[in-house]
Amino acid sequence: MIDHVSIAASDLERSAVFYDAVLAPLGFTRLAERERTIGFGKKYPEFWLNLRLDMEAVLEGTGIHICLRASSRDAVDAFHAAALTQGGRDDGAPADRQAQMTTYYGAFIRDPDGNKIEAVTFPR
Repeated sequence: MIDHVSIAASDLERSAVFYDAVLAPLGFTRLAERERTIGFGKKYPEFWLNLRLDMEAVLEGTGIHICLRASSRDAVDAFHAAALTQGGRDDGAPADRQAQMTTYYGAFIRDPDGNKIEAVTFPR
């Protein structure tokens, strides 16, 4: 249903280094680079960083949150650990969780600009 998402970054290179590490456990790599934007994905850019020099940190109460699918619990754990190592903040440690329709294993982080990103895997 959704082809790609874009988030704002106040420092494109800092965010690119952060997401190189954080998205690697999910199978994403840098696939496109331009002066003011970088795209990550598996086969085509699905997750974009867009430079916004005048942006302020994202407020935690905005409700904006992006969830990316992970292949395993280990990938969720690695996503979360990489985010903390790269200067991100924990916003929900890896754990089993109950959603409306199913249980899942997920973790939530905040990137250097405050964007809320989740990695999730579903039991088989």
